[in-house]
Amino acid sequence: MKNIILYILVCVAVLGTGCEKYLDQAPDQRTTLNSPEKVSRLLVTAYPRGNYTLVAEGMSDNIAYIGPPATEYVITRDAYAWKDVEGISQDTPIYYWNSCYAAIAAANQALDAIEKASDPQNYTAQKGEALVARAYAHFMLVTFYAKPYDIATSGTDMGIPYVTEPENVVFKNYDRRTVAFVYEQIEKDLLAGIPLIKDSKYTVPSYHFTKKAAYGFASRYYLFKKDYPKVIEYADQAFPANDFATSARPWKSYADISGSSNVALALTSASNPGNLLIAETVSNTARQYSTNQYAMSQGKLDEIRSPLGILLTAYKSYSTNGGAYYFIPKHYSHFVRTSINASTGTYYNMQTLLTTEEVLLNRAEAYIYEGRYADAVKDFNTLLSVRLNTYTESTNGLTNAKITTYYASSTTDQRQAYINTVLALRRAEFVSDGMRWMDILRYKMPVVHRDKDGVAHTLATDDNRRQWQLPGEVALSGIPLNPR
Repeated sequence: MKNIILYILVCVAVLGTGCEKYLDQAPDQRTTLNSPEKVSRLLVTAYPRGNYTLVAEGMSDNIAYIGPPATEYVITRDAYAWKDVEGISQDTPIYYWNSCYAAIAAANQALDAIEKASDPQNYTAQKGEALVARAYAHFMLVTFYAKPYDIATSGTDMGIPYVTEPENVVFKNYDRRTVAFVYEQIEKDLLAGIPLIKDSKYTVPSYHFTKKAAYGFASRYYLFKKDYPKVIEYADQAFPANDFATSARPWKSYADISGSSNVALALTSASNPGNLLIAETVSNTARQYSTNQYAMSQGKLDEIRSPLGILLTAYKSYSTNGGAYYFIPKHYSHFVRTSINASTGTYYNMQTLLTTEEVLLNRAEAYIYEGRYADAVKDFNTLLSVRLNTYTESTNGLTNAKITTYYASSTTDQRQAYINTVLALRRAEFVSDGMRWMDILRYKMPVVHRDKDGVAHTLATDDNRRQWQLPGEVALSGIPLNPR
């Protein structure tokens, strides 16, 4: 409606030149998507530019209330209290929701252009990337804003809108459908897109869904869906040579790097072999997670990075505020000024979305559920070999006896002991990445936080606050909010 009014006003102003000629022109300066190269440029924006780290970490058991004098940031304050986070700015759930649907819109626009092209066979690679990117953004939305996949309940649990067409009206009605439906659509896009991807089309592969990254995402999807043979299948396709150790993030090589920022820069580099997919996000994560009242103490950090009592010595950690707050440098802050002489600007954070180590641990977890414990142990030890500064399998490697003995006081079930092991390794490997919260969701684990007065509060397994709240504005499109 606004554009129509604009057209009328301009027609009146240029009446001498003829209204019809003006209306024959495109109403804005948008690029016509009439070549594979232009569609590829559009697909750069088909990845979420929002960052989920601060909220996901804040809600998890990775952090605790440490106390002043560090800054109390609203986002982590609310996340730690399991409240709906105030605000709509970067790093909030509302910002992440909007950024995911913006990425989906870009993918849909690309797919629409490909469908209308006179030579769609020349857009095969772009179609593959668009389909997998669309699947990824929807997967992250259903993970954070809906209940975890459960074959017993997902047929009735509310999902999120699965959008497959460009939006051409102001307020379009959408249906949340069910979690099961969303998973079906994700799988459909994923399986259709993977065979079409061509790595040779990318200038910087780590910023796109390469074959390896797409296989890695598939291993995550099927892990959450609990289809364990598929997890193993796609993990093996991602690394057919089983070269996980040489393809992991090389923490040992960072020993001589000085300064936490330089370590974070190396860790998030596009040349890092362990980074299968990186996204440029508008985020204050790097500035906030290390100087926060809700952070890690030395004891908390050592608890996390010592799975089964094994201190993973390759990780470099730092402290702030006189040793009160500890962190592992996983986030680097890029500041971009609004103009060359400006003092204001925007902070960007290069977020690692998929890594070699995740694919390895996805496979290890799948092996456990398939009863292949010896294979799971091999994967555990592959990770340990690149996370201990000094490692020999005979001395430092895990064995069935070590695993069952370590957890003997809490369980006599072999499978549960192995599950505890993989979750402990995942927690250590992905600390400060936000992925511990995803494991808490899919395993329906309770979380205990102590407030400023030392009083313990528990987030129960069935608490509705586990699902992030949708933006209130979505009600205008007929979308129900999550119950509170």
